[in-house]
Amino acid sequence: MDTLLEREEAVQDVEVGTLDVRVRQIRYEGKGINSYELTNPTGKLLPPFDAGSHIDVHLKNGVIRQYSLCNSSAERHRYVIAVLKDENGRGGSRAVHESLAAGDIVSISKPRNHFALSTDATRVVLIAGGIGVTPLKAMAHELDVQGVDFEMHYCARNREAAAFGDEFAEMQRTGKLHYHFDNGEAGSGLDIRALLRDTKPGTHVYYCGPAGFMAACADAASHWPKGTVHFEHFKAPEQPKREPSGTDSADGCNVTIASTGQVVHVSPYQNLAEVLNEAGVEVPTSCCAGLCATCKVRYLEGEVEHNDFILNEDERADYLTVCVSRPVGKTLVLDL
Repeated sequence: MDTLLEREEAVQDVEVGTLDVRVRQIRYEGKGINSYELTNPTGKLLPPFDAGSHIDVHLKNGVIRQYSLCNSSAERHRYVIAVLKDENGRGGSRAVHESLAAGDIVSISKPRNHFALSTDATRVVLIAGGIGVTPLKAMAHELDVQGVDFEMHYCARNREAAAFGDEFAEMQRTGKLHYHFDNGEAGSGLDIRALLRDTKPGTHVYYCGPAGFMAACADAASHWPKGTVHFEHFKAPEQPKREPSGTDSADGCNVTIASTGQVVHVSPYQNLAEVLNEAGVEVPTSCCAGLCATCKVRYLEGEVEHNDFILNEDERADYLTVCVSRPVGKTLVLDL
């Protein structure tokens, strides 16, 4: 059990907004995949987290990227992330692989969770596509500790591309983990539609993976009851270039800052976050793709086109993400 002093020390580290951690160990987990074990250089406990949480990693080149914690939430002495080196990505994963070394000190955010396990599930189905396995691995650990019945389906190109083989060995032996390798051939992997054909009371579904996989899961789970299907994008799906619609004001929108009365004009083609920051209204951003909720802001008046992949429908009635959301009327009032 944590002592009161240990809990207080952990909290004090977080209050400044970021936490410096040491890269204690780097492990090869699969083709192009490394895991990074992060610990507190002072030896203190790290802030607590729940399965599904992620952290912001502040890289040396100034880039900030979000990575899911994949170890057990019972492990307060370390955080573990796993990163697939994506040669076609925005450079964050390459920077992690090429610039982080064991012993380095790196700044991270405290854990945030927009992909938490439901507390009322009696059975859980976890479906992972590629590196999307990371948050689901943490969920498997937590469900195992809680004694909740679950099964995990891990989809990858082949065995070499699947991470955490040693850790997953026992789970596979007990029948809780099922691998599905397609060897790059469409239709030869997991039949997601068959897996999710029948709904069962008390069963919840969680999935995470690349864009095509996400679309297939969403389609296969479309008939499940509301509130029983949960997902997280690790990369924003590609969307067609947006042209102003009939609901947009041709002259743009006047955005009012509630606390000061300052009015900032945003044209139909401008990005809300960029315009706000240029006007001196600083709103922190990170992913700039509507995936992390770093820039979530409450709005008090106005209509919004929500283009994020993180807020649920209830949250969208009061909040927007300024990195991708757009005002669609002539006025918008932000609770800033």
